[in-house]
Amino acid sequence: MAGQDLSEFYARLARIEDARAKGHGFEADGTLGRSYYTKPSRKRSRLIGPLLVILACGTGLKASMYYQIGSASYLDRVERMRESEGFARLGGFLMQADPVTVQTSALIDRLLH
Repeated sequence: MAGQDLSEFYARLARIEDARAKGHGFEADGTLGRSYYTKPSRKRSRLIGPLLVILACGTGLKASMYYQIGSASYLDRVERMRESEGFARLGGFLMQADPVTVQTSALIDRLLH
């Protein structure tokens, strides 16, 4: 009987050492352990941030082109792209002057003049 208890004890010690080596901690019930003082990190989507950066860069590029070549020329070029075939038509759809682009272009104009 004592031999079985001793082997269970050493097996338990081996499991604890393995868990500690992997970075796991142990907390006694009713105590304020490590989990009380460290807040669990929230799972955030790693897709939203990069998409927002791409959207902001695209809007900035469109607004700077709109500001640089002027509204009439920009709208004319976009219209010609929309009347063409293939990817140029898609480019014309993506490059159309939306309200955010026009407002950002106005902001660029105010900042530079």
